[in-house]
Amino acid sequence: MRISPTIKDVILAPGSGSFFYDDQAAIRAAVIHDGFRYLGTPLTPGFSTVRMPSRSLGIGLVLSDDAIVWGDMMSVQYSGAGGRDPVFQVDTIQALTRSVVIPRLLTADVSGFLAACEQVLAYHEGTRLPLAIEYGASQALLRAAAHVARTTLAEVICSEYDLPLPDRPVPLYAQSGDSREINVDKMILKSVDVLPHGLINSREKFGASGETFRDFVKWVARRTKEIGEPGYHPVLHFDVYGWIGLEIGMEPQTIADFIARLADDVPGYRLHIECPADFGSTKAQLEEYAKIVALLDSRGTEARIVVDEQCNTLDDIRRFAEAKAAHLVQIKMPDVGSIADSAKAVLICKENRVGAYLGGSCTETDLSARAAVNIAVATQADMMLAKPGMGVDEAISIVGNEQSRLLAILSYRRARGSLQAFVAASA
Repeated sequence: MRISPTIKDVILAPGSGSFFYDDQAAIRAAVIHDGFRYLGTPLTPGFSTVRMPSRSLGIGLVLSDDAIVWGDMMSVQYSGAGGRDPVFQVDTIQALTRSVVIPRLLTADVSGFLAACEQVLAYHEGTRLPLAIEYGASQALLRAAAHVARTTLAEVICSEYDLPLPDRPVPLYAQSGDSREINVDKMILKSVDVLPHGLINSREKFGASGETFRDFVKWVARRTKEIGEPGYHPVLHFDVYGWIGLEIGMEPQTIADFIARLADDVPGYRLHIECPADFGSTKAQLEEYAKIVALLDSRGTEARIVVDEQCNTLDDIRRFAEAKAAHLVQIKMPDVGSIADSAKAVLICKENRVGAYLGGSCTETDLSARAAVNIAVATQADMMLAKPGMGVDEAISIVGNEQSRLLAILSYRRARGSLQAFVAASA
């Protein structure tokens, strides 16, 4: 009888995220660009400058058979905004991990992923652990469970949630960053399923009455026809960081009217508008987004609303899905916390017939991105973010290749299982 490995030690490795932390409040206040940096005073607590290099903290579980499995902790680009955890501080997170999390890990049974997460990520002194800790530690625990079972991470999730082994890829969504035109061309030439994000995070990019943004949307649609392969017809997904509300007005009818006009600008394309407005709290966001969704549905447009800000935790996602307060929910994985909760969030969206976009941030690492692919494929999310970074090519390679390898493994396992069943039945 084989005895499952236990955790005999834990090691930590400070590292870098793949982009930068940005102070969203300061950027909205129109700080000045100077090359790649922003000039001006940060407004969000925890920021020493408006743009700061992102950091990560790797957590390695040393198993009793001497295998070492890893997860990465970090926070998202716009930390401290929209109800999110504050910007990531390596020293603070490292100290809490050593004092609270590591002692729990050393007594955990790594063979059961969900049970191990429940034990290790339990509240401390009546408060939830920082979500960055949840995110990284749960990645490591998932890899430990997969090591014990000699399976992929996706197969562990399928087993824990009683899901069938998937056989279909999840559509890939790429984000452009500020190099919009060049990166849109890259996405089109690589036939990305969903594009381009656009990073419409300032008045300059949105324009008076939204005209600059409308021109960009039309250009993206036109460009897909100009340089795309014959028959290429992506979903157009734009993140406007609340600027429709900020510039046009916060009335749901006004916002719906603007979005409907956008859809008319690009007939035949499915149009996703992420964060059309930020109403300042989860309660207000839920109520007002439900009105916008209902107004757009009544028009029968091809436009879909995606919620991000003010919808962060698993409980938030459940509330938005049950209230039909979005057509799609971005499950921003570092903000959700444990990747077990991200998997559950996809399933909740699907139960409520709301789209599940398994997202994250450009500030993540290759390690967290590959773990996210396994969650997306196992739960069959409606789309997943190509991450990390803002360079397009690297993110598409990391996420796309991980998905391809995973599906190849699962196909091999199914074929082997069918062959073994045939041999057993014939014996």
